[in-house]
Amino acid sequence: MPLDTSFDKPAPVRVIANALTGYVDRLGPVWVEGQIAQLMRRPQTATVFLTLRDPLAEVSVQVSCHRSIFDALAVPVTEGARVVVFAKFQYYVPRGQLTLVAREIRPVGMGELLARIEQRRQLLAAEGLFDAARKRPLPFLPRLIGLVVGRDSAAERDVVDNSRRRWPGVQFRVEHAAVQGRDSARQVIEAVGVLAKDATVDVIVIARGGGALEDLLPFSDEGLLRAVAACRTPVVSAIGHEQDSPLLDLVADLRASTPTDAAKRIVPDMRDEIAKVTAMRDRVRYVLTQRLHREQQGLATLRSRPVLADPHRTFDAMSEAIDGLVARSRRSLDHRLVRAHDDITHRLARVRALSPLATLQRGYAVVQTDACSLVTASSEVVSGQSVTTRLASGSFRATVDSTDAADLARANGGEGTP
Repeated sequence: MPLDTSFDKPAPVRVIANALTGYVDRLGPVWVEGQIAQLMRRPQTATVFLTLRDPLAEVSVQVSCHRSIFDALAVPVTEGARVVVFAKFQYYVPRGQLTLVAREIRPVGMGELLARIEQRRQLLAAEGLFDAARKRPLPFLPRLIGLVVGRDSAAERDVVDNSRRRWPGVQFRVEHAAVQGRDSARQVIEAVGVLAKDATVDVIVIARGGGALEDLLPFSDEGLLRAVAACRTPVVSAIGHEQDSPLLDLVADLRASTPTDAAKRIVPDMRDEIAKVTAMRDRVRYVLTQRLHREQQGLATLRSRPVLADPHRTFDAMSEAIDGLVARSRRSLDHRLVRAHDDITHRLARVRALSPLATLQRGYAVVQTDACSLVTASSEVVSGQSVTTRLASGSFRATVDSTDAADLARANGGEGTP
């Protein structure tokens, strides 16, 4: 019912606010299409705030939704994406603000395409087609490069011209295929299969110039992605420009931002390589020169030492030492021989002094019986007994005529005549 108000009976603000709340509550939910102009999502809150604007008019509306609804989207939406929102009007009394409370959000147009691509990306990622472990390294200098491009395309000229500018002798095998349209994915798959069967092809490059998202959809085709993943030859993806990122970039062994960048990534620059070889040669020459110089200095130092400068000096010194040792040995031996000779001479003199022969030479004699016993007293012989008398020179036999009476008396106990 309309409010009954006048200048004399105005309605309070709270009444007007409550009336607006009642009017808004009676409105049913609506589908609203617009472009996300602003997106606010705070980590500590359960509500996401969006600002939807009309691309054809300067009109915008505030939208809020629960965090679970926003997280349930198949592909995360960002500012600039077009969406269709199923929402109900809500009037917030304390601020006097009219908003839409979203119950469902669906991306449309590009957003829908991005959602499908995102679903495909998640599926293939779960299978491991994007794992870094399965990426194969590219050869340093490929003998033959397989190139999949559109016929008479700028991408083909960019890859071929830049590659040959970097390395003039590089060779290409070009397979033309449609890079846009319904039949594009099938033709690219066939071209990749032909190049993969050629054993002389070292690397395959799939190149295309920039374009809209719809134009690049064939390079996110699941069949093409699986064919590239199964290819044993390394594959380089050079699709679009830097900001373009079809799923082929993820499954390929190397992503190049542009076809020109692909030429730089697969073929080395001959001038740079020559410069590197020259630098390495100079470095080796410098190292060898320094090594030879150091060894020459070492040899000169060794040659300057006395043992090498005058090698005979050492031998002469050793010879002199040996001669000195020999002389000392001879002197020592002579001294010991002289001492031994003197000792023998003294001993011989003593032996001779004590020898019976020396006594005999002084006029003494040795008397022996026939039994070869020495006669030391006259009592040991009797008259008429034969004895042998040994002199200093020779001997003779004699017969005892008589014995000394004193000796006989001593032998008889002291009796007898003196």
